[in-house]
Amino acid sequence: MKELTKLEILKWLREQRSSRLAELYERADAVRKQSVGDAVHLRGLIEISSHCVRQCMYCGLRQANRALQRYRMTREEILDCARQAERLGYGTVVMQAGEDDLLTAEWIAEIVRWIKRETTLAVTLSLGERRQDELKLWRSAGADRYLLRFETSDANLFRVIHPHRFADGPGRLTLLRQLKALGYEAGGGVMVGIPGQSFDSLAEDILTFRALDLDMIGIGPYIAHADTPLGSGALRPAILPSEQVPSNEEMVYKMIALTRIACPTANIPSTTALATINRVDGRKLGLKAGANVVMPNLSPTKYRRLYEIYPEKACIEESAADCSQCLRGQIHSLGRFAGEGQGGRGEFENLASILPDVSSRFVQLQA
Repeated sequence: MKELTKLEILKWLREQRSSRLAELYERADAVRKQSVGDAVHLRGLIEISSHCVRQCMYCGLRQANRALQRYRMTREEILDCARQAERLGYGTVVMQAGEDDLLTAEWIAEIVRWIKRETTLAVTLSLGERRQDELKLWRSAGADRYLLRFETSDANLFRVIHPHRFADGPGRLTLLRQLKALGYEAGGGVMVGIPGQSFDSLAEDILTFRALDLDMIGIGPYIAHADTPLGSGALRPAILPSEQVPSNEEMVYKMIALTRIACPTANIPSTTALATINRVDGRKLGLKAGANVVMPNLSPTKYRRLYEIYPEKACIEESAADCSQCLRGQIHSLGRFAGEGQGGRGEFENLASILPDVSSRFVQLQA
């Protein structure tokens, strides 16, 4: 199969004709159907702590944001969410937090052990940059997957928006490789439209997804938070206006589609951030562009507003049951169905191996 070149990716990222983009989304959807099928997997999200020691320039959880009320869920609250995930028919729970040092390695490991012992759920962790011994412990406790978004593959831009925590620690791309070596399904991802982000660096993001052979890839829009240096305008990375990637939903759909074609068997969510900038159709349009995962929120409603990576997040008031029903309705309206089981990438690779190749024909569609 001929792979997408960087030049082809760049052409599509700059494409604005609706008829051509419709062709792109149709092809990506065909690749999705051929590679991972019509199932949309629901991953129950548990936002276990809003405490964070980092100073990332775009994130509302940054330590310097004194306006944010912080919380940390109890063990029993987290386990109640896991029980609810199983009752709702989800195959996975995702435990997500800021980089909170009081979430000790053993405390997390014990929760993972309980979930794996008492349920059939896959466990995904998204706890930021952690030490190798912690990652090993959680894997041995039964954690199946680890999400570590790198937000941009542009090393210079990354340094601007992500001040180092550990001066001698491995970078996020290295950590993703280490996670795969430990046996995790590894997930990364990027924001689209970060101030200072060029079309060239966005194309490199897709090539990086492919080079890392990521199992999960999250792509969402940059949403400005007024209580951050990037969102307030206090930090303004230099870039030519013609090279600045816009932060809009169309760019996200392009990225989802191109990522699906470049990484056919990866799990790709249609994110809550998409639903935030388009509350009516954002998730559905992401699914139509090649996504195959949604992440309903299981966190107690009293905490959801406080997990403010960006403001005015969608679905912060709905109960977990209502959220599940709404998402299942959207999935069914597309002629697809909610997936059963854990939905690991290996299942998709087995499916793709016995079906005819669709993605190779995409290279004939020049932007």
